[in-house]
Amino acid sequence: MKITYYGHSCFLLEVASKRILFDPFITGNPLAVNIKIQSIKADYILISHGHGDHIGDAVEIARQTNALVISNYEICNWIQDKGINQIHSMNIGGHKLFDFGKLKCVNAIHSSSFPDGSYGGNPMGFLLETTEGNLYYSGDTALTYDMKLIGDYKRIDLCMLPIGNNFTMGIDNALIASEFVKCDRIIGMHYDTFEPIKIDHAEAKDKFSNAGKELILMNIGSTMTF
Repeated sequence: MKITYYGHSCFLLEVASKRILFDPFITGNPLAVNIKIQSIKADYILISHGHGDHIGDAVEIARQTNALVISNYEICNWIQDKGINQIHSMNIGGHKLFDFGKLKCVNAIHSSSFPDGSYGGNPMGFLLETTEGNLYYSGDTALTYDMKLIGDYKRIDLCMLPIGNNFTMGIDNALIASEFVKCDRIIGMHYDTFEPIKIDHAEAKDKFSNAGKELILMNIGSTMTF
């Protein structure tokens, strides 16, 4: 699988010849000024919750790519109200088979509202099982014991966890989360974008390394193959 990082919590996963975009927030991110959303191609857009720093560019990218937007019922309705009809609503606990593999929606402890303050449905994370490996994208979340269920019943090859603290779990709790899901390779997300979530990169990597794990902090615009 190939992963490109567009900043904050936005990643493009290329797997099974499909492009899956997570939580598109780019134009509003001061650290991602060199990313042009017009150049992004996607077959699917996965949205974990309704906050602006996760859906900021969802409508525009969905319109230009004709990607299928997958999220909770409320977010899919919100997207449809913007004129996007390529939607598939899901909810926590449900799974569906797509041409890239199996997608399951899992619990996340956070809030969810749209930019106008209206209710954005339940936040959630995503578990993807593919022929090229299994990936856990937690979305914005606190540490939750539900994560242990994932590790007890699934093999996780790579996980994406928030590490910025303040609004989500920070480094220490993300380390525990990686132990719960039994994954030793972690991509950090939701850090540095705003002042309250800036982190010390060296300290963060050292904490994971000392626990026998690898914390990957991707450069915005970079691509890695796993």
